[in-house]
Amino acid sequence: MVTLEDVARHAGVSLATASRVLNGSTRQVGAPLRAKVELAAAELGYRTNVAAQTLARGASNVIGLVVHDLTDPYFAAIADGAMRVAESQGLMVMIGTTHRDPEREIAYVSTLNAQRVRAVLLVGSRVTDPETTRRLRTELDHYRASGGRVACVGQDLLGVDTVVPDNRRGAAELARALAGLGHRDFAILAGPDWLIAPRDRVEGFTGAIEELGLPAPRVLHGSFDREGGYAAATRVSGVTCVFAVNDVMAVGALASFRDRGVRVPGDVSVAGFDDILTLRDLVPPLSTVRLPLADMGARALEMALGPSEGGRAEAVTMTGEVILRESTRGPG
Repeated sequence: MVTLEDVARHAGVSLATASRVLNGSTRQVGAPLRAKVELAAAELGYRTNVAAQTLARGASNVIGLVVHDLTDPYFAAIADGAMRVAESQGLMVMIGTTHRDPEREIAYVSTLNAQRVRAVLLVGSRVTDPETTRRLRTELDHYRASGGRVACVGQDLLGVDTVVPDNRRGAAELARALAGLGHRDFAILAGPDWLIAPRDRVEGFTGAIEELGLPAPRVLHGSFDREGGYAAATRVSGVTCVFAVNDVMAVGALASFRDRGVRVPGDVSVAGFDDILTLRDLVPPLSTVRLPLADMGARALEMALGPSEGGRAEAVTMTGEVILRESTRGPG
């Protein structure tokens, strides 16, 4: 691999001069020397180090990406979409993980503001506590007042450009599809009730079940991860179909049923929500609601980096698609 030192040696200039030319320093280099360095870089096939450019230019080429849980494939897929957009524009991405702690999310925004990042992208469900939301909005307003841009993937509650997954409609359509298979008795692995995304998915599902005139599903709360799905599934009985409000909870439920000797879909059907990439490796393949996760991340960052529409925040809704696979079939 060609290094910056190789370019400096080939051009007959100092390493500092080569760095100023190729890594975007604000210090000026005379035209003759600049031409020598650029010619040497082209002849050697040197590729610019974007990280070095960022250090040379300052934090204006940095995007702050704040997610709830980077180990969750849902957030990883959204982050990947955003990072591809950042890479295409020569921007670096700084990632922070909140572990679904709203206080940590607020602290990240404050820190990113102090570091003068160009834009902040928040990814994850908003919380039901209005005071916490107000405090986050205030912190974002401070950041935007200094020239920063913000976008969000989640609920449209922060007064910023937002990509909104249509959780209610996706869950309702899934409920109708599962009822269409003949299911009448449902349980929902609901996640925590202080997060809006799982709450919306529960309400969308139960609302559709009610419209169909079927018995109300049994709602079982747990943490919004694999362990939460596993634990909640141990309390499931007397139903033919289980809806987990995200795929990682559904993965935990499948493991729980397997450990208990409950066959899926022979004894109970299981469906999730999101269509994370790892589902292709599950046995049986999981029915779910597919969201365009990478596209959501890309669109949100494009909104943050694009021209402002006169200060008006834009909300773009992303709809889901019901995907029925082998984890669900008619009862009996």
